[in-house]
Amino acid sequence: MRSTPWESLGQLSEIVGKLPPESTQQAVGYPSLFLLVVLGALVPVVPTGAVVSSAAVVAFHQTAPLSLLFVFLVASLAAFLGDVTLYWLGQRGFRSKNGSRWLAALSDRAAPDRLDQAQRKLDERGVTVLVLSRLVPAGRIPVMLACLLSRMPLRDFVRGDIPACLAWAATYQLIGILGGSLFDEPWKGVVVAVTLTVVISGAPTLWRRVRRGSRPGSAGSTGQQA
Repeated sequence: MRSTPWESLGQLSEIVGKLPPESTQQAVGYPSLFLLVVLGALVPVVPTGAVVSSAAVVAFHQTAPLSLLFVFLVASLAAFLGDVTLYWLGQRGFRSKNGSRWLAALSDRAAPDRLDQAQRKLDERGVTVLVLSRLVPAGRIPVMLACLLSRMPLRDFVRGDIPACLAWAATYQLIGILGGSLFDEPWKGVVVAVTLTVVISGAPTLWRRVRRGSRPGSAGSTGQQA
């Protein structure tokens, strides 16, 4: 027999109420946060923003004064290492004779129009565009690919990626703090934080689809005219 959503939430509340002490949570939570964010940077399908926001909610309800700072530092470092590793693999793909599966994966995830836009912004603003690319949902890969196509040295990419990762971690941590401040129970704050990050991440994609559907030359308009 399937449980109702309210029963599931009640079970989740009971689980959260039985969590181990803070020291144990931190010993497990920080390495898990680090690994998930690194993985999300290398394989851009893991919702790393939601992971950081959830970790911030838990840290907000802990008594340790530096919990939020540790979440920020771990998330920033993990995002930076993931970005640099992915960029290095992309450069290796350009240098190798047969290319690289990492470079191919990057190319598959960057729509041509987004890549053209990223290249224009890179020409206009230089490495500072990396900061915006980290904050805009689905904006990181097109900009990284544009940097690779322009043969940007790794040291220049690193210089622009450091503030980008710091700003990204701070943004999603603030979302988590907002969710955690609304409720006394951590699991409720996690639900709010995850919902906010999902909405933020999905809104640009939905907006682009709506714009495509409203264009005169779209498939729907063509069918009506026929």
